[in-house]
Parts: sequence; structure tokens; C-alpha cells
Amino acid sequence: MKPRITIGVGGGTGSGKTTFCRKLAEFLGPEQVLILSQDHYYRDAGHLPVEQRALRNFDRPEAVDFELLVRHLKQLQAGREIARPRYDFSQHVRLEGSEPALPRPVILVEGTLVFAAEELVGCFDLKLFVDADPDIRFIRRLRRDMRERGRSVESIVRQYLETVRPMHLRFVEPARRHADLVISGVDAIEQQVAALGDRIRGAAGLP
Repeated sequence: MKPRITIGVGGGTGSGKTTFCRKLAEFLGPEQVLILSQDHYYRDAGHLPVEQRALRNFDRPEAVDFELLVRHLKQLQAGREIARPRYDFSQHVRLEGSEPALPRPVILVEGTLVFAAEELVGCFDLKLFVDADPDIRFIRRLRRDMRERGRSVESIVRQYLETVRPMHLRFVEPARRHADLVISGVDAIEQQVAALGDRIRGAAGLP
């Protein structure tokens, strides 16, 4: 099966990209949607000592293996299965083994930097930028990193000030210009998902 539409979903950290993608997949039907996350494609830092890994700048395009992501996306668009990598954020390493991912009618590619890589932007049929105020995004990131990645408040704040915020201003925000549509990651999520879902369903020829 060849995908019928490929959608890029960009935006700052904590803007609501992942939530939007999950809700859109629920609306269209999980069997119709494959979500491909930038988070799977961070470059392995296993060659560095543990204390140095966390000091890397993970918020610039060079931190992501976009060559592999683009290659996988083109394979999916050609109707072929991929072996999606797995990444451990607690250790900053790519795990052994992979996860098979099959092409589906709708492919969603989400991440902070998906519009910062020109070669990836050219693969999208529709580009959505999820927007949220900086304070909301920081609070969401703080909660996520403490809950899901076991990080301390101090380390989260330091990383936000040293790399996340400046890289957002340098790479993420300017890439908004590529978006076909800017949507709110805070207000009326369900209504936006329904409106866009109907549009996407029609474009993809879904029942």
C-alpha cells in the first residue's frame, strides 16, 4: 500500500505536536495513520562518556539523522516497510534493534526541526505548524522530562536556557514560514482536529 498523503507537523518543544498527531490518528482511525517522530532519529551519543552526552546540543538540526529519516520516509512513500530506530533519552543512545513500520494511507512526521531540514520539507504534501506560548511550552517540557525521562528541574532549566530556547529562535520559529497552516496547540484542539481530519480524509480518499 502506498501512502496517499504525507503531512509534516512542526513547532516548538511542548507546543502540542504529539498530542495533535495522536488525536488526529484517533479521528482518522489508527489503522489509517503512521506517526513518524523525529525523536526516533537522534544521532547516537554512545561513543561519548555518560557525563558528556547530556551536554550535547540536541536542539540543532545536526543532532538529528535527517538522511536516514528522509530515506525511510521515501521508502514508506514507495510502499515499503522500514526498520525504525529506537532511542533512549535517559542515556542519549540509540538502542539495539529496530521497530518495523508499515506504510499507511496517512503518514504524519512530527518534530521540532522537521521544517528546518530542506530535504525533508520537500517530502510533505501538507505542512502544519503547532503554536503555543513559550511559558506553556516550557511548563509542558518540564513536566514531561521529569515524568518520562527522570531528569532534575535544574538540568531541564539549564538545557532550556542554554540550547532549547536559542535554537528555537534560530531554527524552529523561522521555519514557520514553510507551514501551509498554523494551528493552536492550546485552544480548541478537538475542533481543529475534526476540521483538519475531514480535509485530510477527503484528500487521502479515506472512507
